[in-house]
Amino acid sequence: MNTSPKTTVILAHNFSFLNPLIMRTFASCLKFMNKGLYILLISILLISCSDYQKTLKSEDTAAKFKLGTELFEAGKYTKAYRLFNQILPAYRGKPQAEKLTFMHAMCSYQLEDYYIASYHFNKFVSLYPNSEKKEEAAFLDAKGYYYLSPVYSKEQKETVEALEKLQLFVNVYPTSQYLGEANKLVKELDFKLEKKAFEIAKQYDLISDYKASIKSFNNFLFDFPGTSLRNDALFYRFDAAYNLAINSIEQLKEDRINTAISYFDAFKKAYPNSEYMENANEMQSELQQELNTFTTKS
Repeated sequence: MNTSPKTTVILAHNFSFLNPLIMRTFASCLKFMNKGLYILLISILLISCSDYQKTLKSEDTAAKFKLGTELFEAGKYTKAYRLFNQILPAYRGKPQAEKLTFMHAMCSYQLEDYYIASYHFNKFVSLYPNSEKKEEAAFLDAKGYYYLSPVYSKEQKETVEALEKLQLFVNVYPTSQYLGEANKLVKELDFKLEKKAFEIAKQYDLISDYKASIKSFNNFLFDFPGTSLRNDALFYRFDAAYNLAINSIEQLKEDRINTAISYFDAFKKAYPNSEYMENANEMQSELQQELNTFTTKS
């Protein structure tokens, strides 16, 4: 059937009225569906919360164990922890105790309560020496202290404890699947102690306590022979010795200049292309000129 242009215009005109009507109807339906879905989700959530509260307040340890395990596996560690905390004493000596004790410790770990987690993982290792989870628990005990380790500028008690625990783990489980990660953590913690010792020695130099700085750098180089900060340490030790010598009274200056030059020689031998070398050469030249005055006098 042929349609005249006039007829086409009329049809298009009629359809333009239908378009907004259809869209409004669709929007209304969608809004109704969204509202219904929202109500359904809220209802499910309320029922779920109601079940949790009911179980939490009940005396049924088996129900608490079951729901706690489900929540744990779903990653809801706060709720699971509360249930496990209630029933842990009741399950001591029972077959489920091993699994419960591990999940209880893991909840603390996942909630970043690392002091408590490490305590419970350590206890788990002692209570269940034959458990297949023993190795993982020992590693997480040590790793918890790694997370507790503060920035290098603060007291490093936890860092030292973490290193001791990780080293013990590596010694006990030399073929562990966690060995690579454990060694990586040890390296990070070692560097934190290195950085702290280095910054202490450098700070003495900055405040013009040159004797303390030299002693601290000597200790640093002895304690951390493989440190990545060796280049810096050798230069700043020389810098402290240079300042000590230049600012010394006449009776002490010659000996201190010779000591400073020996530190320069050690630095230059180890790092001839160091970024500090230009500055170090200028300092050494000044020391040599000072030393020459003593030779002239004698």
